[in-house]
Amino acid sequence: MSSDVTESGVTGSAVTGSAATGAGPALISRAAGVVDSLGERLVEIRRELHQHPELSFQEKETTRRLVEWLREAGLEPQTLPETTGLYVDIGPQEAPFAAGFRGDMDALPLDEVTDLPYASQNPGAAHACGHDIHTTVMMGLALTLDHLHREVGLENRYRVIFQPAEETMPGGAKEVVSQGLLTPLPRIFALHCDPKLTVGSVGTRIGAITSASDLVRIDVSGRGGHTSRPHLTEDVVGALGHLATTVPAVLARRIDVRSGVSLVWGTIRAGNAANAIPAAGTLAGTMRILDADAWKEAGGVLAPIVEQAANSYGVDVQLEHVRGVPPVINDETETARVDTAAKEILGSGCLALAEQSMGGEDFAWMTQEIPGSMFRLGTRTPDGPSFDLHRGDYAPDERAIGVGVKVMAAVALRSRMSP
Repeated sequence: MSSDVTESGVTGSAVTGSAATGAGPALISRAAGVVDSLGERLVEIRRELHQHPELSFQEKETTRRLVEWLREAGLEPQTLPETTGLYVDIGPQEAPFAAGFRGDMDALPLDEVTDLPYASQNPGAAHACGHDIHTTVMMGLALTLDHLHREVGLENRYRVIFQPAEETMPGGAKEVVSQGLLTPLPRIFALHCDPKLTVGSVGTRIGAITSASDLVRIDVSGRGGHTSRPHLTEDVVGALGHLATTVPAVLARRIDVRSGVSLVWGTIRAGNAANAIPAAGTLAGTMRILDADAWKEAGGVLAPIVEQAANSYGVDVQLEHVRGVPPVINDETETARVDTAAKEILGSGCLALAEQSMGGEDFAWMTQEIPGSMFRLGTRTPDGPSFDLHRGDYAPDERAIGVGVKVMAAVALRSRMSP
């Protein structure tokens, strides 16, 4: 059995027999071979994406290039109306969908400091969260499934979604959901780079793998005055300090401790002079919760806590609570499907228990609609330096691309079977 690799895809001899009619080991092994044949091309795609990062809802050039590459491969991608992003369906048009797959496309608003030859050429934008890897994995998945369909035929359809604006709240995933792209799908899968896991490792977890994440802002106002006469003022600075310590502590006693609630302030601002009590100030941070029900409850609990804490200082407060994203809840059955696929393609030692992250992830809007699972993709070079996400020096090992595509392809082929 042989195959010829072209820039736009792979053509070659057919696989016959049971491999052509199910997701058996032979077909999954064949998929891995296709991924290997695409390896250099996928690295080229990733580096081009990495050089030209675009911020949330500004991914116009990224969308254009992805559409171009998919059309070159003979596929028919569809752009999302009134926004950036796209999706492509693979498989027989009359067949039901077996699964959907999502990759996010946007970059972060920071400068890259890697000195790589393919470093970001767009000042103030960098793929420091690995979304270029995610997008490339989805491109590789689309090409691999398309090759298998052309060569041996697929029994089902698959939808690959290139989603914009994950780095904003409430996130571009809401656009995908609102446009009905999940409606025909029975399940959905995603991955996220993990610089703590080595290449060849996959981290999975049943239940909450990420946290709900909301923005919280408190504006405080009152009579200002001289610091020598605080009794004649409504001490805004004192009130801000009291709110900063009291609100998180009381919130942790009003919400079930098992929910993992955490309110952490990132900014506190008031005044300009050491001897003047200002008339206004601001406190802002994020509230994160691992439990979806507690997340829904927290909004009603937060406001009275803020008001009660401010009363002792006599100041006026205005609370702005911006709902961000719920936690990503990995479905048990779909996570078991990922486990089975990963072990089949990478070996039994590839799996790790993914840590719960207190970071937000808008894939949660999708897992609220249909069952799904997100897994962690190891990007650390064995014995290599450690990097962290959301830093300008993040440099993942590009071998993770092939690993991600192989696992996703195996998940796709097993999506009509028991885990």
